[in-house]
Amino acid sequence: MFNDIGPLELITLVVLAVLVFGPDKLPKVIQDVMRTVRKIREFSESAKQDIRSELGPEFKDFEFEDLNPKTFIRKQLDNDELGLKEIRNGFDLKKEMAEVTDAVHSTDTSPSSSSGGRIDMTKKPDEPGKDDRPPFDADAT
Repeated sequence: MFNDIGPLELITLVVLAVLVFGPDKLPKVIQDVMRTVRKIREFSESAKQDIRSELGPEFKDFEFEDLNPKTFIRKQLDNDELGLKEIRNGFDLKKEMAEVTDAVHSTDTSPSSSSGGRIDMTKKPDEPGKDDRPPFDADAT
């Protein structure tokens, strides 16, 4: 909850608390705040247990953190039943990108090259001459 509070902010909060509540009342205020936090946690855990008991035994492993979409997707993708780990491990992105890069930077323009029928994507299309007009299609107009 307070993971992003630095030491300077913490010291500022302590000094501010001493100034607002005074050194005599500060321990009592801290006890009251901690008691309230404990009650809220107990209430939250009780509510979670009630929901789990109402859902039934098939949801005994249900975690409320799984309702977060990122956590849910990560948990489903890590599931071995789908076989996604084999697919993910079988796909080498660096190798695929190297093949695409080689195909793009290839200077071989002959169709009978050893590239297995790859199309040379670096070849620029021939520019039509100024006198070359597309054929007139009477049905299209």
